Amino acid sequence: MKIITLHCDYIKFKPLKKAIKNPEELKNDKEQEIDNPLVVLIAVEQGDNDKSIKEMVEAVEKTAKDVKAKNIVLYPYAHLSSNLAPPDTALGYLTEAQYALEGKKFNVVRAPFGYYKEFELKVKGHPLSELSKEFKGDVEIIKGMPKEIKGEVVHDSSQLLKEMSRSKLDTSKLKDNDHRILGQKMDLFSFNESSPGSVFWHPKGMVIFNELINFSREIQSEAGYTEVSTPQLFDNKLWKISGHWDHYKSNLFVTAYEGKESALKPMNCPGHMLLFRTKTRSYKDLPLRFSEYGSLHRMELSGTLNGLFRVIRMHQDDTHIFCSFEQLESEIEGIFKLIKKIYKDTFNLDYRIELSTRPDKFMGKKEDWDKAEIMLEKVMKKLKIVYKINKGDGAFYGPKIDIHIKDSLDRSWQCGTIQLDMQLPTRFQLEYTGEDNKAHTPLVLHRAIFGSLERFIGILLEHLNGNLPLWLSPVQIKMINFTDRNIKSAEKVLNDIKKELPFVRIESDFRGTTINDKIRDAEMQRIPYIIVIGDKEEEKGTLAVRARGQKPVFGVSFDKFIGEFREKIEARG
Repeated sequence: MKIITLHCDYIKFKPLKKAIKNPEELKNDKEQEIDNPLVVLIAVEQGDNDKSIKEMVEAVEKTAKDVKAKNIVLYPYAHLSSNLAPPDTALGYLTEAQYALEGKKFNVVRAPFGYYKEFELKVKGHPLSELSKEFKGDVEIIKGMPKEIKGEVVHDSSQLLKEMSRSKLDTSKLKDNDHRILGQKMDLFSFNESSPGSVFWHPKGMVIFNELINFSREIQSEAGYTEVSTPQLFDNKLWKISGHWDHYKSNLFVTAYEGKESALKPMNCPGHMLLFRTKTRSYKDLPLRFSEYGSLHRMELSGTLNGLFRVIRMHQDDTHIFCSFEQLESEIEGIFKLIKKIYKDTFNLDYRIELSTRPDKFMGKKEDWDKAEIMLEKVMKKLKIVYKINKGDGAFYGPKIDIHIKDSLDRSWQCGTIQLDMQLPTRFQLEYTGEDNKAHTPLVLHRAIFGSLERFIGILLEHLNGNLPLWLSPVQIKMINFTDRNIKSAEKVLNDIKKELPFVRIESDFRGTTINDKIRDAEMQRIPYIIVIGDKEEEKGTLAVRARGQKPVFGVSFDKFIGEFREKIEARG
């Protein structure tokens, strides 16, 4: 059973028409509106049982009490699962949940089951306003499970392959510049049901991924960052120390190893705290800047996944800066310089700043939070940074500066973040010896600029309609012959370009099809340069160059093209 709970200002819904053959009988076909509800989007799955219902009811009750909601709306939402229970079973469990919650003194409204509905809601903006959970109960044997013959489990390989086949993309409601369509056209990435919410990067997509990381590594190295790597799996003791076990457990992938509960890391900060503790630190070691690009896993319900924009397995340009109070201003100033270099100078993305303050559910003392918020405001005012307050949206361990970028479609995306943490250094008992020869606790700045690399790539693809800058393009040059008799000459030019530009990503298209077909295919892949070699080019030793989106230029000298190409790469043009 899967649910998403949404604490809302209101929800309106109205049944329109039957979605299944035998829906429940309608008691009210008018629009209903409920104020200040906890909306529970719910999908009942095969294998759910009384224990699943009990766990779900308890979780909804707890959330409702946490957000002080008296009204609960149970809203059947089949899109959360591809393994739905039969309609009669689902309706029975939904009714049972309704009665159980009413017995706990909540006002419960259940949206009609088995109908297409129109609905409108407004979600409140606080950390508990959007939560997702899954309840398995006791596992039951259901249709499709493997059979056991003489002690051996026999699996139907053909059936299993069909079940985990490559995910099919419904493009009927997507715009042409949707990153999922561009990903297919440009052969960048795909998804597969064998690992939901995890990107399968194709060779060309991996070029983009690696180039962004290399760019980040380059500018961070210049700014004094040190790259590290920490494990994927940690004992639950670590997550209890960090507070994630109490505040973030519903998003953790928990497993058991030799009888001990462990979890895949959803973020790098606890591991970096352990790295700080590996040796005695002095004020001379600060600021200490750890960066890491490792993979992270955060549990998301299948119905909430959205291409590269919302995934389960993700990568971040994650950094933790350990510094003194006196160094805080210069470190934040340094981060903002990197933000400008990446967002504005490199990708021409406008951005705005928000200061997100203490949420309802937080860790530590209120006075520490007040102090941290004042510190961040003071630094931003001193740096003359324009910002607005986003009340109650801080991380559970500290206030944060959120950076929202705006793309060419006028959409806002929160990617970058700077989070001031006074909790984790204390919980992990981090210390350094100050100039006064006394022990001091460092401040920690959590920092990301790309944020999720997967999401940033998705934003870039749509922002630029796939027309990535030259340095980031998976294929930078496409070499095309005009006729078969020009193949040998085109191959020579291709090899000469490789000699002059060893780093170049160049492909050839010497198929026996028309020149227009070849150019059309190259344009569909958004390749920055198309070079055509025909009889005239072969005779004069020149190139016919078509830059992306422009008309072809004939008679271009080899040396001129190489020089201009090299300049653009060096300038990241």
